[in-house]
Amino acid sequence: MLDSLSRRQFSARLTSLLGVGLLDGDMITQITASRDDVTKTSEAIHQEVTFAASARRIYQALTDAAEFTKVTAFSSVKNAPPAHIEALAGGTFSLFGGHIVGRQVELVPAQRLVQAWRVVDWTPGIFSIAKFSLVDHGGKSTLVFDHTGFPNGLGDHLARGWRTNYWEPLAKYLG
Repeated sequence: MLDSLSRRQFSARLTSLLGVGLLDGDMITQITASRDDVTKTSEAIHQEVTFAASARRIYQALTDAAEFTKVTAFSSVKNAPPAHIEALAGGTFSLFGGHIVGRQVELVPAQRLVQAWRVVDWTPGIFSIAKFSLVDHGGKSTLVFDHTGFPNGLGDHLARGWRTNYWEPLAKYLG
């Protein structure tokens, strides 16, 4: 029966079943997504780095302000003020002298960290998602990193920045 219904008929029946029959058929047609609503031009970064440290130690270096400040001493950003990191969901962070700011979205100790992350000079209101997943291999750990939602054209620049300002300094700090 569903195979023979048009999208419009299906939507109309569904809304009436749900008690949302306030929308007429024309309105349903107007709010139905079309292929023009989805763009396929965004960039994404995926990096995997193995460190000679436990997942717990890596997680701490990324979520503890004093630890992260020590990591930045090995980065290309010199003489930056101390990092500010609130290690709780909804907490804020400010890194590299306020050049990187955002909020903690999800924190699972020694496993995962998800941040709403932005560079301060991006258009106001633009935040990307930075996801750090940790896999412990008994003395070594792999950090699987995915970064999405940043402005187009910045992928190569940001990928280099993650390597030179996060992964390389973190390896030196932990090592």
